[in-house]
Amino acid sequence: MVILAGRARAKSRASLLFIPPLLAVAFFPASSPAQTPKAAPLDPVVVTAARGPQAIEDLLADVTVIGPDEIARSGADSLARLLSRQPGIELVQNGGPASVSGVFIRGANRQQTVVLIDGIRLESATAGAATLEAIPLDQIERIEILRGPASSLYGADAIGGVIQVFTRRGGDAFTANASAGYGTYSTAQGSAGASGRAGPMRYAIQVGGQRSDGFNAIVDPANFAWDPDRDGYRAENVSASVGVDWAKDQSLGGRYFRNRLNAQFDGGDAFDDRTVTVVEAWQVDSRNRLAPAWTSTLVAGQSVDDSTTTMAYGTSQFRTRDTQYRWQNDFALPAGDLSLAYERREERVNEDAGFPVTGRNTDSVVGVYRIVSGPYALQANLRNDHTSQFGGRTTGTLALGWRFAPGWRMTASGGTAYKVPTFNDLYYPGFSNPDLEPETARNFEASIAWGGALGEARASASATGWHNRVDDLIVFQCDASFVCAPQNVDRATLEGVTIAGEFAWRDTTVKGSINLQNPTDDATGNLLPRRARTYGALSALQRAGPLTLGAELVAASKRYDDAANTRAMAGYAIVNLTVEWPVGKGVTLFARGDNVLDRDYEVAAGYATGGARIFGGLRWAM
Repeated sequence: MVILAGRARAKSRASLLFIPPLLAVAFFPASSPAQTPKAAPLDPVVVTAARGPQAIEDLLADVTVIGPDEIARSGADSLARLLSRQPGIELVQNGGPASVSGVFIRGANRQQTVVLIDGIRLESATAGAATLEAIPLDQIERIEILRGPASSLYGADAIGGVIQVFTRRGGDAFTANASAGYGTYSTAQGSAGASGRAGPMRYAIQVGGQRSDGFNAIVDPANFAWDPDRDGYRAENVSASVGVDWAKDQSLGGRYFRNRLNAQFDGGDAFDDRTVTVVEAWQVDSRNRLAPAWTSTLVAGQSVDDSTTTMAYGTSQFRTRDTQYRWQNDFALPAGDLSLAYERREERVNEDAGFPVTGRNTDSVVGVYRIVSGPYALQANLRNDHTSQFGGRTTGTLALGWRFAPGWRMTASGGTAYKVPTFNDLYYPGFSNPDLEPETARNFEASIAWGGALGEARASASATGWHNRVDDLIVFQCDASFVCAPQNVDRATLEGVTIAGEFAWRDTTVKGSINLQNPTDDATGNLLPRRARTYGALSALQRAGPLTLGAELVAASKRYDDAANTRAMAGYAIVNLTVEWPVGKGVTLFARGDNVLDRDYEVAAGYATGGARIFGGLRWAM
């Protein structure tokens, strides 16, 4: 706890990168992130790290997979909070679970992370980030987190990494599920779904809803936005999928997801200020094996981020419609695997601010080659994006791996990435700059990992160091005449070490991570806003008869809310507790206590985090 909650600081950027990797084994005798204790198995295949199925033990990227059991057991009240307990990820949230939320991966801005739902990119082209608060956990089957620049795989904006959310889908056997819960602030949740197969057709459907009276997100009356009311919310969501195997190795499929979030916020007046956000994504796909060594996938889809804000002075609306097409061909070569793809994105913005440009198109080609030969592995990615606004951009990544001893593995990689300006940056009346250029990044990282058996136990440990240089960083500036606009004037260095481990023995599982980083503005040496030098999480699960008991510590050191580092936010350490009790066939009672010690802390200056709270209910699965 002292390590996680402390305010230790790196003496220099270089010192962070050369912390001995073997410290990982001292911190947790544990398997590479790709190897998992039997007590908490991960999915055997990951798709985000190479745009196609890849065995976990062959991964060269820094990836975490969160499976359905961990999602259900977490009791987290939002996707952003669940993500923030993972290695290398920090939370920023302006109030409760329905407020504006984001994550920093390895110190990168929240707009520098790509979010996918079942392979379809989801983001607001005006704000430049995905609306994480509008993606409910009830609809999620699995999450894959790819840390590090990934523009060579997924194009613009993937400077920090990629988060891919997979909604529920059908299997061969019929299953059904339902859950309901109630807790502090009159928070209620319910969901139900079913999935299965009917002949050649697989199907799944899930519906859910949440509501809460919430708490007052801004508690300081001196704040210009203060409003003495609770900031409640309600949401209704649905997801559905269907797939038809019409011949051997030939299938057609479709998926749909929608959530409507109606959230109150403080607007500095007595009016009932609120934002209604509708997030929607759909796709159809055809997957065909055209030859023994050739598989073709055609995908067409669209995502929508529609935000309507109502305040005392009127209503504003920003709607992003992102239409996407993809044709990917995967080849099994005599030596390795090759994936070649063509993509097209058509971004369209509808708004009432009067933007002079409301659309852009991007055509992309990408190639991924990977090979595993004995103890050695290699992955090479190359991608070219041509946008109607900024012309062509080429990015690439080369990663190498070496299993140099039983249970041991080293990896190293280098890659480039970029981020395009948002439509707000370019065209918002009075606060924009149409001459902005994309941000660019160069990243180098290395890791060492060990995994294996320790008697009856299974264990894993890893240490990953990274150095990511971001140029032409877009920063909002005001001149002497108080004319304010974004400018390509800054540089930032994101560097650090993440140490993670897991240990499972009989009925006990312990895992944790600590992140030591130095995300700084090169011009001033200041920390980037809302980033900590030290943060992490430690959790334990213990089976005691029919009960499963869980405890979790989440902590971060001192941060600053502004670029000048004048508005400090104190470090914090909070404790969460969970309990599960199977009471009948398929029925489990659960309860979770968040921040049980009722610590007062901030992840965004001036915004409350809700204090101690409890949520409980039951889950049923057939």
